[in-house]
Amino acid sequence: MERVFPEGAADERAVLTGFLDWQRATVHRKVDGLPTELANRALLDTSPRMTVAGVISHLRQTEHDWFAGSFPSLADKPFERDQHGGWSTGGRAIADLLSGYATECAQSRRIVAQLILDTMQHFTPPQFTPVSVRWILTHMIEETARHLGHLDILREQLDGTRGY
Repeated sequence: MERVFPEGAADERAVLTGFLDWQRATVHRKVDGLPTELANRALLDTSPRMTVAGVISHLRQTEHDWFAGSFPSLADKPFERDQHGGWSTGGRAIADLLSGYATECAQSRRIVAQLILDTMQHFTPPQFTPVSVRWILTHMIEETARHLGHLDILREQLDGTRGY
């Protein structure tokens, strides 16, 4: 997956979607070549689900929750919320988790392409107030980048691989 920065004079949609796609591509780049046994290794006694595989699974679920969950009529399949936030991997191989993440990101792109940035969620969980597509894109940039920081640390601790 190639990383491309958005154009410096791009409009708001292109900047938001471009930076989110940059972060998504970096997720793939960060875990490229990591064996499944290392991807499932927990390094923090207090956070056993904080593994490379767990982060990838969580990012897939977060994409699903915010895009398919907010606009279920535009989703490819019925929306399913995971009460654990996607942190449980079910022992799946890292390649399968990355494939699932890529598929979910593609669905998210298709959903966003059908909406204007001011569109408010079609579904909002009862504990939240409705937010716009613009807000969701900005949040997903933040969420993905935050977890990329986790992947940076985990990857370096697992096999010494560093880099952005």
